Amino acid sequence: MGAEARGPAGPPPPGGPPAGGPPPGRDVDAGGVRLRIAEMGTGRPAVLLHGGGPGCTAWSDFRAVAGRLAEGRRLILVDLPQYGASEAPDVTGPAASFYAARVLAALDALGVGRADFVCQSLGGTVALALAARRPDRAGRLVVTGGQPVPAPCGVRSDAALGARARAEYYGGGGPTPEKMRSLLSDLEWHDPSLLPDTTVRLRYEASVTPAALAVAAGTARRGVPEDLTAALPAVRSPVLLLWGEHDPFAGPAYAHSLAARLPRADVAVLGRTAHHPAEERPAAYAALAAAHLDGLLP
Repeated sequence: MGAEARGPAGPPPPGGPPAGGPPPGRDVDAGGVRLRIAEMGTGRPAVLLHGGGPGCTAWSDFRAVAGRLAEGRRLILVDLPQYGASEAPDVTGPAASFYAARVLAALDALGVGRADFVCQSLGGTVALALAARRPDRAGRLVVTGGQPVPAPCGVRSDAALGARARAEYYGGGGPTPEKMRSLLSDLEWHDPSLLPDTTVRLRYEASVTPAALAVAAGTARRGVPEDLTAALPAVRSPVLLLWGEHDPFAGPAYAHSLAARLPRADVAVLGRTAHHPAEERPAAYAALAAAHLDGLLP
């Protein structure tokens, strides 16, 4: 199933987002859907795919580690359809396959044949779907918090937690910064006292765009959840399942069960983190992710 690495005890290591704001973005035609992408660095391509929570974007999810990961790499930050500044078409049929097709089309538009992937939650499921169907296009994968298959009996996982959280956030009187802070504190951060105001602001602002509000009002627009059980054995990519110890959506035992379904997977668990270890412990996350992408993990 692969080796497990746990973060050492003690205070969180120093880290944080790179100075300044996000890199300049531009639109690409991804198979008839307009996607917003941004790029940093040069070298081997690595695509950053964000999670599926309200207000998620590639920058909000990975801003704390983007500067480190861009060293020697061409980072491609992709906002998936219905997120960030990308177009928000109705997702028809299985959602992961829909997103994966759009990501492949975006890479075609950029002239990128093969890329590594660093992915949060929903983005990890999308990358695994892509790697299973087009193994020639997927290099090394880092997946955090994704749930591409049902949990086996006895393994903690709450596949419906995201949908309930989204309904609560957009329900009642609608989204507010306070509700966003509560969502992040309850579900995505282990120590809410360390939650940056900037993260709350970025996620809130992206969650209340006209496109985001329109998607939230029409739940049928988000496509059908997809079970990748039959597809995972076709993933040839080396996969690092880089997990938060206290992830409320699916804990480390789920990551181990997922690794057992993949031909070439390892598990690393970061203590004192929940669903977003890339933001809670960016230095440790970036070091492990970069080592995997460089083929340096034993």
